[in-house]
Amino acid sequence: MTSRPKLTRAACLLGLAALTCCDLSGCDLAPAYQTPHPILPASYQGSGPFTVAHPLDTLPRGPWWEAFGDPVLDTLEAQLELDNPTLMAAYETYTQSRDLAGEARAGLFPQMSANVQTSDNKQSEHRLFRNSSVGQNEQSSNAIGATVAWDPDFWWRIRNETKLYKEQAQATAADVASAKLSLEVELASDYMALRGLDTQHAVYTQSITLYRKAVDITSMRLAGKISSGLDVARAQNQLAAAEAEDTATEASRATLQHAIAVLTGTNPSSFTIAPVAEGHLVVPLVPAGVPSILLQRRPDIAAAERTMAAASSSIGVSRAAFYPDLTISLQSGFQDYGWSLASLPNSMWAVGSQAILPLFEGGLRKAELQRSWSQYSQTADNYRATVLAAFQQVEDGLSLTNILSTELQQQVAAVQSADKAQNMTLALYTGGLDNYLDVTVAQVEALTAQIAAVQVQTTRLQAAVNLIGALGGGWSTNELPTPDQTLPFNPLSPNRSPGDVHTPT
Repeated sequence: MTSRPKLTRAACLLGLAALTCCDLSGCDLAPAYQTPHPILPASYQGSGPFTVAHPLDTLPRGPWWEAFGDPVLDTLEAQLELDNPTLMAAYETYTQSRDLAGEARAGLFPQMSANVQTSDNKQSEHRLFRNSSVGQNEQSSNAIGATVAWDPDFWWRIRNETKLYKEQAQATAADVASAKLSLEVELASDYMALRGLDTQHAVYTQSITLYRKAVDITSMRLAGKISSGLDVARAQNQLAAAEAEDTATEASRATLQHAIAVLTGTNPSSFTIAPVAEGHLVVPLVPAGVPSILLQRRPDIAAAERTMAAASSSIGVSRAAFYPDLTISLQSGFQDYGWSLASLPNSMWAVGSQAILPLFEGGLRKAELQRSWSQYSQTADNYRATVLAAFQQVEDGLSLTNILSTELQQQVAAVQSADKAQNMTLALYTGGLDNYLDVTVAQVEALTAQIAAVQVQTTRLQAAVNLIGALGGGWSTNELPTPDQTLPFNPLSPNRSPGDVHTPT
C-alpha cells in the first residue's frame, strides 16, 4: 500500500530534476537570431538641396506636414488620425495580435478549473445481469472538485510560441505605423493636387477674361468690315475651349475633394474645402540623412525584420515537436450520494503525469520543420526586397525634387516669353499689322505654358510629400512596443483589464 505514494513522489522528483536541468542547460531549440545588417552605401546618389549627409540631420518627429505651412492641411491630417476608418481597423488588428500573444503566454501558467456536478440516477429494473439482492435502484450523485494541469515546457515550445506572437505583434504595430504614414502621404498628395487645380482654375479664369476681350475686338472689327468672320470664329473657339478645360478642372477638383473627405472619415456630401485663388504652399527642405538611418526610420522595414524574427522563433516550436510533451495534472474534490460534501471520507484526489512522444507520423514533424526553415528564408528575402524598395523610393524622391526644381525655373521662363508674345500679337492685330491666326497660336502657347508651370509646381510638392514618406515621416523604431508591451495585461495582476491596450504611434 505504500508503493504508490513512493512512486508518485519519485515521479514528481524526477520531473522537478528534469525541469531544473533543462532550465540550467537551456532547452531553447530556436536558432540564434541576429538582426540583419545589409551593406549600405555611404551616401545617396540623388543630389541637390534635399540631400544632407549628416547622421543627426533627419526628419524631426511629429506632424511632418506642418513643414508645408498650410493650416487647412494641418487640420485635415489631424482629422485623419482621429476618424479614418481604415486606420481604426488597423489599430484593431494590433489589438488582436496582442491578444494572440496573451493566449500563447497563458500556456506557461497552470490551468485551473472548478466543477460542480449533481445528478439523480435510476437504473432499469430489467437491466442485464441485475443483482436481485440489491434493493436500492435509484440514487443521487453530487460532487464538487477542482482540476489543475501544467505543461512544464521543457523544450521551450510554449515560450517560443509566445515569443513568436510577441514578435508578430511588434510587426503588426509597425504595419499600423506604415498604414498611418501611407494614409497621411495620400492625403497630403491629394491636397497638393487639389490646390494645384485651384491655381489652374485661376489661370483659366484669367485667360477666359482675355479671350472674351478678344471676341469683343474681333466682333468690332467685323462690324467695321476691317476683318473677316473667320477671326470671330477663332476667338469664340478659343473662349469655348478654355471654358471647357476650366469645367474639366472643376470636375477633377470635386473628385479630389470627395477622396479627401473619405480619408478624413467624413461623408463627402457634407464636406467642402474652400478654394484659394493663388497657391501659397512651399516646398520644404527635406533632410535625408545618411542611408543607414533609413533602416530605423521606415516602419515597413521594421515590420519585415520583426516578421523575420518571428519566423526564427517558429523553428524552435517545430523542433520541440520531436521531443516528449509532458503534462502534470491534479484532481481533487468531494463526492457523495447526499450533500455531505465537506466530509473528509467523501474526499477524492488523483495526481498523474503524461508524456506523449509520437513515434511515426509519416514525416509530419520533419515536413513542419522544413517548412519553418523555408518560411524563415522567405522572410529574409522579403526583408531584403523591402530594404531595396525603400532605397528606390528615396532615390526617386531625391531625383524628382531636384530635377523638378530646375524644370520649374525653365517653365517659368517659358511662361514669361509666352505672355510677352501673346500681348504683342494681340496689339499688332488690334493695330491691323498682323492676322488673328498668330494671336490664336500665341494664346494657346501662353495658356499651355501657364498650366504646365502650375502642374510642375504641383508635381514638385507631391514629390516632396512622397520623399518625406519614403524617409519614414519622422518615425523611428524607438516607437515600436517592446516584447513585454505587446502583452495585453498581466494575468497575475488583480487590476488587469482587457481594454488596457498600448496603441502603436
